[in-house]
Amino acid sequence: MAEDRARRPAFLLLAVSGGLVLGALAFQVFGGLTPCRMCHWQRWAHLGVIGLAALALLGPRLLPAALAAMTASAGLAAFHVGVEQRWWDGPGCAAPLTPGDDLLGSLITAPIARCDQIPWSFLGLSMAAWNLVFSIVALAGAIILWRRAWTSTA
Repeated sequence: MAEDRARRPAFLLLAVSGGLVLGALAFQVFGGLTPCRMCHWQRWAHLGVIGLAALALLGPRLLPAALAAMTASAGLAAFHVGVEQRWWDGPGCAAPLTPGDDLLGSLITAPIARCDQIPWSFLGLSMAAWNLVFSIVALAGAIILWRRAWTSTA
């Protein structure tokens, strides 16, 4: 029973990061939103959380690494929100080119996704802001669950 409690934070991180990556892919594939460079950074961070949380299910001592990855993901989301709000400058952002024979044609037809523009929002929050909210809530929830599991076994 105590071992199941120790796995709950990893399950939470796995579920939230998995949901955020799948949601981002759905917006890209079905919604036609082209991700910017910083969007890709956030996806990679969540993929790291997924991998580390999956490993933490096997060995709960690896949970701090998953928590650190979720912290990094939240940090990237916060940075992206700041770029969107023009609180600071971000990297030059454009969609990655697809490899092909016609480089000039790819350059001309490649969709441009700027990190400082908000292509979609809900309740006044951009996708990066929602990523930040979900990441912070998941991080806080996982820390609370981890602490409860740790104190119940001590």
